[in-house]
Amino acid sequence: MSTQPIFTIRKTLLVPVGLLTLLVAALLVIVISQGQPIAKALILALMLLPLLLFFAESAVRRVEIGPEAVTVHKLMRRRSFAYAELTAVEVVVVRQRAFLSLSAGDDFLILTNGYADFAGLVRALFEKAPEGSVDEESRRQADSLPVKRSDIVSAWLLTVLLVYIIYVQLAGHP
Repeated sequence: MSTQPIFTIRKTLLVPVGLLTLLVAALLVIVISQGQPIAKALILALMLLPLLLFFAESAVRRVEIGPEAVTVHKLMRRRSFAYAELTAVEVVVVRQRAFLSLSAGDDFLILTNGYADFAGLVRALFEKAPEGSVDEESRRQADSLPVKRSDIVSAWLLTVLLVYIIYVQLAGHP
């Protein structure tokens, strides 16, 4: 019995985003418990909602390379493409972002290099794709896929900044 390759969002991104989500929630609790202005609490709540949704979506997102189809699992939904139905599998690189586009007639799906081992994901799909659905330019670009790290650095910087804000918030109130 062979195992199906499964690709998930990079843990190096999930960890700081998860911490950031927890810290925003903690700051919201602190602001409310200290009786701070309601506007501050509303702003934090409005920040928390999309951050929580982004984290939840990223945490459950995965791509399964099955024997007959590729399946993408997202928050409360799933999409599959049978390999035989794929008409184009293309890679596009824009600066430090790489995109993998799967087309099946009028239906399409775009995956980014936010997945761990994105190069392995691309190789696996190229191997399963029907003859002629992968062009030479995509194969050439797949040989040197970039690894985007700026999103990870940004998430860690925001996490450190939020720790400092919480420290100032707590130090300023007994």
